[in-house]
Amino acid sequence: MTRTKMPWRPPYRCSKFRHVYGRTTSHGTYEAIPISSGVGGVHGCDVNPQFIAVVTEAGGGGAFIILPLSHHGRIDPLCPRVCGHRRSVLDVKWNPFNDYVIASCSEDATVCVWEIPEGGLRCNLTKPLCTLVGHVRRVSLIQWHPTASGLLFTAGYDNKVLLWCVEESSIPVRLIACHTDVVLSLSFNVDGSLFATSCRDRRLRVVDSRTGAVLQEKCCTNHRVNLVAFLGNLKRLVTTGVSQWNSRQLLLWDQEHLSEPLVKEEVDGLSGLLFPFYDADTRMLYVAGKGDGNIRYYELNEDKPFLVFLGEFRSPLPQKGLGTMPKRGLDVGACEVYRFYRVVITKSLIEPISMIVPRKSDIFQEDLYPKTASSEPALTAEQWLSGVNRSPVLVSLMKNYKPTVPMEPRPSPKGQKAIDVEQPDEKSLPATETEGCDL
Repeated sequence: MTRTKMPWRPPYRCSKFRHVYGRTTSHGTYEAIPISSGVGGVHGCDVNPQFIAVVTEAGGGGAFIILPLSHHGRIDPLCPRVCGHRRSVLDVKWNPFNDYVIASCSEDATVCVWEIPEGGLRCNLTKPLCTLVGHVRRVSLIQWHPTASGLLFTAGYDNKVLLWCVEESSIPVRLIACHTDVVLSLSFNVDGSLFATSCRDRRLRVVDSRTGAVLQEKCCTNHRVNLVAFLGNLKRLVTTGVSQWNSRQLLLWDQEHLSEPLVKEEVDGLSGLLFPFYDADTRMLYVAGKGDGNIRYYELNEDKPFLVFLGEFRSPLPQKGLGTMPKRGLDVGACEVYRFYRVVITKSLIEPISMIVPRKSDIFQEDLYPKTASSEPALTAEQWLSGVNRSPVLVSLMKNYKPTVPMEPRPSPKGQKAIDVEQPDEKSLPATETEGCDL
């Protein structure tokens, strides 16, 4: 009798991110901020390594505040604001290639581009660099192009997506009118040649960024799609929405074949939006719920299982939205791989949350920090509009690493040589001294 040899599989997955956890960072909170209570699928907050921008309540118009990252604690109620819109501000986005330029969109159907002075605002800023007028109804979404400088995409309640070259003209250079209802979210692929949209007409679309031609389209009748995100260079999409049983759902798609999703992940039975955030460097997907305090995180694979749940950060404070720090602003020495800025409207504060890979080492963790997108554009606006595609310019984060300061030698009595202090081995310490150590 011949015995069939069974294929061997390990009983667990080998992943360096299986112990990732979230913690309230020591960078500090921002308190007493009059956060806007406007509704919608946008976050009302954006962050870069220099500043944090938060949409606030304002009487007789729209405004948002700009705070240096080091300005922690209670915020002065009379602090300077950016106030040039006639109606409420709906969203703000920092220029990925200039930490002092930010765009804002408003219910007054305009988009403004602002330049923030070095060191932050010292008085109210009322004059923008340029005002973009092209939509006939309120503008709800704005996105900078990920590789070309000076290109801005906007989506409004007039069902149109407009492309602007803000460095040259205040007239849109492209009009994309392939949607039959309001665009709910917009996300670019790595080089910006394509973008994906979710729409109120329950259709998921993959669109050519230059021509506006719809390359792929899916009518999601059994699962309502709310938000969509491109997954880096994996040629996949992730969408969040609601299933036919009214449970929150996470779906993974092949961008070239939208016939059926690759993965259907039931999350929970709550009603708030699920915000997807993807980190292409670590291939981790973060999903945060609006109206609750949870941030779930997954790891993505090219083969089955495509989506693996890792863990969850929980907080009793509900979040209205979240801003995310670019990779070049992370604390590399603490093995921080992602950082959120939670907008907590019930407490009028912004709370930073760091995602940490627990490691003990005095060297740069190269496997956690591959080369990432820099603040240098890969193309000019003219090059991209002429048909050139190029991947982002990559940079190493090793220059951000700060090694641990070694212990100084113990001072010796006068006339004697200095005695070097030897670091004891953990195995040789008494049990009372090693209790509580994270081994």
